[in-house]
Amino acid sequence: MISDTWQSIRERIPFQSSLIIGFGLMAGAFVVFWSLAEEILEGESHAFDEMILLALRAPGDASDPIGPDWIQYAVGDVTALGGYTVLTMLIIASATYLFAFGRWRHALIVIGATVSGALLMHFLKLGFARPRPDMVDHLTHAMNFSFPSGHATVSAVVYLTLGLLMAEAHKQKRMRILIMTGAVITTMLIGMSRIYLGVHYPSDVFAGWALGTGWAMLWWLILRWMMHHKAADPEEDPI
Repeated sequence: MISDTWQSIRERIPFQSSLIIGFGLMAGAFVVFWSLAEEILEGESHAFDEMILLALRAPGDASDPIGPDWIQYAVGDVTALGGYTVLTMLIIASATYLFAFGRWRHALIVIGATVSGALLMHFLKLGFARPRPDMVDHLTHAMNFSFPSGHATVSAVVYLTLGLLMAEAHKQKRMRILIMTGAVITTMLIGMSRIYLGVHYPSDVFAGWALGTGWAMLWWLILRWMMHHKAADPEEDPI
């Protein structure tokens, strides 16, 4: 009953309205990112960042993370989900699947969003040139600059983009919510793992989430526009 009602409402929402909603979410995410960037440039976030990082270490020992030893290993596994190796394998597998079933537009969106998002993140790191945290020991290897968090940014782009595509393939609202909840939780856990490991300030991660979310929404809007203005291939199978 609820799913049928949701479907009927969704069908009545004009294409332009969905674009407006999507654009609003994208713009909001970018505004959050820029607000955080301004705070970092002005040094306003340092006290908060330091407080959180030190709270995740044993009192008097910046090299000892709170919690039992197994937590550190578990967090390391979580952070790997946002690493380039795992994300590259995931994108290759997803794009191959989409191409195989004739969903070439969706495949190009996945590839385009990921590659462009990674490049954007890289150039922003060079532009802001924020050093990594130095008040706590790093519990994993980390390269280049700190802002924005690469793991938080690119994982948000990848998991949210794939989540949006998978959610659109289901008619039931419950499944859509479940899929997007999983994508959001995965993205958040990856970002939080970077803070726990001491390789990013919290503001790096918050900014990465905002940037990645906005970028994923941008490419979702591009796909919506493409699918609206170009007739779908009749031989395409559902995702």
